[in-house]
Amino acid sequence: MTTIDVDHKWQLLIGGESVDPDSGTYEIIDPNTTSVIGHAPEASAQQAEDAARAARTASAEWKRTSRGERSAHLARLADVLEADSPEWTGIVQAETGATKAIAETLQVGGPFIDRFRYYSKPIDLDEALAPIPQAKSGLGPAGLVGAMVHHQPVGVVAAITPYNFPLTNVAGKIAPALAAGNTVVIKPAPQDPLGVLLLGDAIQKAGFPPGVVNIVTGSGPEAPAALVDSTNVDMISFTGSTSIGSRIMENGARTMKRLLMELGGKGALVMTEDADVNAACQAIASVWGFHSGQICTAPTRVICHRSIYDQTVETLRTFAGFMKVGDPTSSDTIVGPVITELHRDRVEGFVAAGIDAGATLICGGDRPDLAGYYVSPTLLADCTPDMHVVREEAFGPVVVIMAHDGDDEAVALANQSDYGLFSYVYAGDTKRAYSIGRRIESGNVGLNSIQPHMEAPFGGFKMSGVGRDRGKWGIRAYTEVQALSWMA
Repeated sequence: MTTIDVDHKWQLLIGGESVDPDSGTYEIIDPNTTSVIGHAPEASAQQAEDAARAARTASAEWKRTSRGERSAHLARLADVLEADSPEWTGIVQAETGATKAIAETLQVGGPFIDRFRYYSKPIDLDEALAPIPQAKSGLGPAGLVGAMVHHQPVGVVAAITPYNFPLTNVAGKIAPALAAGNTVVIKPAPQDPLGVLLLGDAIQKAGFPPGVVNIVTGSGPEAPAALVDSTNVDMISFTGSTSIGSRIMENGARTMKRLLMELGGKGALVMTEDADVNAACQAIASVWGFHSGQICTAPTRVICHRSIYDQTVETLRTFAGFMKVGDPTSSDTIVGPVITELHRDRVEGFVAAGIDAGATLICGGDRPDLAGYYVSPTLLADCTPDMHVVREEAFGPVVVIMAHDGDDEAVALANQSDYGLFSYVYAGDTKRAYSIGRRIESGNVGLNSIQPHMEAPFGGFKMSGVGRDRGKWGIRAYTEVQALSWMA
């Protein structure tokens, strides 16, 4: 699909069949032009339950397939995607508002395909435990007891995914889930589901059995709520806001749903007095405008030693001046639009609230004179930890900066947050950065670098989520642990 056909008929994928939606369609808007680029299916709650039931039916056979068979399916899917997904770039860029570089390398290429390829390779999680002596008891005679720990598929997984990287995030959920022997129902974000529906076509082309992968879309809460409530769904894998994650946890408790949730973030970047200011500011700037700041791992709270505070503010101001805001289809654009008009207004509200609370506007804060939903890269200085813009995730190109007078205060400021997903430390030597990083309450900490290790466990402390994915932790997250023991 090299061109965008506004009148293309999109359908749900349920039980291996393309299905018309019960509740009509809704408009998908290009955040750059604000024009309609398609009409996505509006699934009913009953169709979400139908998808869950289809996944349950397929589960019995799929979990009995060998790891090799499942790997072969995933490898074939990766092959199909390598051939077909470059043709999706135009429509995925239009529905996400991603810049040309991000659309080509992160939305339809790179890690999206790599995740299916990675989980097509054997990952052995089973473990034999050495026999241990057991004294005679009321439970049985004395002897050596051996054990084997196995990882069994959970069953049916509902993957509820965010709008910022719709395909890559889906791949990160369903690839390990399928590899572990689960079947899945995908519910993509309402803002940009069309690429995920194209993925459904690729899954069919790769020969997955009917019902192993199902896709339902919709603009409202009916379909995802039905999946959370369904007795045919064993696990919810969710990426999104903490508020919705909390509701999923509460409602899913009634059926004892297993959970994997990556929720909000408010990443801290600590700079010591001997930090490389230019390197740290380059790191901040590279994520500041990255996908218009719509990335949960962004270092949006800069906690800078007072002795280099002014230098850091001025360096960041300079970097902001090089971030071209504009049409994401232009190859030199750095900052494209945010996803919707509502979200643009929300981000602007964060900035206004920060200024009202006493923050100093260094740059940005204005609305670019462009047709779409744009926010200029914004830097707020003289911030305090009680400010709303410091405490909550704006999910836009907004960075706040605070001063500290030593490592202990820096750590305290970093930890003065409800979130703990991904933080960073820039210091003169890695040993000191490591020591500070160990004290930060965050699931991940980057040391003098913002480049993550893609096989390290990923997830958050506190209100940033439950569980870990990526690498072997990713496949482990979609399993139940079973121990078998015997007299050796």
